[in-house]
Amino acid sequence: MMDWINCIESNINWLLESGEPWTAYRTRLDLLGQTDADGEVQADYQTMLAHCQVQGLIIRAASWPGYALRRHNDTAHPLYALSTLADFGLSDCEPGICQVISTITARQSAEGAFLTQINIPKAFGGTDQDQWTWMLCDSPTLLYTLLAMGREEDPKVRCAALHLVDLVQENGWRCTAAPELGKFKGPGRRADPCPIANVYALKALSFFPEFLDNPVTHLGAESLLNHWQHRAEFKPYLFGIGTDFHKLKYPFIWYDILHVVEVLSHYEFVHTDPRFKEMVEALLIQADPQGRFTARSMYQPWKGWSFADKKKPSPWLTFLVYRILRRIDNHHYSYQN
Repeated sequence: MMDWINCIESNINWLLESGEPWTAYRTRLDLLGQTDADGEVQADYQTMLAHCQVQGLIIRAASWPGYALRRHNDTAHPLYALSTLADFGLSDCEPGICQVISTITARQSAEGAFLTQINIPKAFGGTDQDQWTWMLCDSPTLLYTLLAMGREEDPKVRCAALHLVDLVQENGWRCTAAPELGKFKGPGRRADPCPIANVYALKALSFFPEFLDNPVTHLGAESLLNHWQHRAEFKPYLFGIGTDFHKLKYPFIWYDILHVVEVLSHYEFVHTDPRFKEMVEALLIQADPQGRFTARSMYQPWKGWSFADKKKPSPWLTFLVYRILRRIDNHHYSYQN
């Protein structure tokens, strides 16, 4: 049986000495409990900023909006360079980042959502024209990025968060888009919840203490847990829970087990739910004998990062799983090797 408490402790040095300053930086903050005032934390942050791969991400992010999204899982789009930099912990004041943050906040809908340049093909009810608009499969990612980079007190950001709250339904968040898009929706029943919209919404709202145990986020979490419970017969908006869903994958772009469990783990009220525990077990069983995790799937545009290498353990993926366990009562999680 794997003792995850000892496993994390025994792998801390491996994470710190991985050569991935983003992993070392987040390990110090999220696993060791150090603060940004600590000299080692500051050093890792500066090393991360200077790293060639991070600089490449900053350049990609700074090209925002880049080009119009035609599909919301376009893994090479600047949107996901931004959200990954937010995952790493970059501040909104860094060169290249502060400018794009200003560009994002300058474009906000009358409803409150931040806008993305999107091109909806005519085959899916669109116009084949680039337009600035929003959908629940992109605007919450912009909101998450702004929050993770330190914009919690920005009135525009709070407005976007309240707009997101207002969109929840009795079964969570559904496929919803800007009024100017008319009756557009994804390939599912209008009354069904959209799994990826619930993931994105819960991720953004986790930054607000008042929503960590709130009827709104209970609805979103239940939507995801219910999908897991009925995964054999329920595939809303074509989001299935099968072999591909179970594969460890990063960045957090689409609907997969690591992304879903990462988001749900922020909400303590799900920690004892049997469905959530099953999902955690489905993650942990993918560890090697040393308690390390290797990507089971990858996004080609991210080749060269350890989390896109299916041949050897990834420090960053391992850290992400360990951080989930730190958030929950990890005494309950073990499995037979």
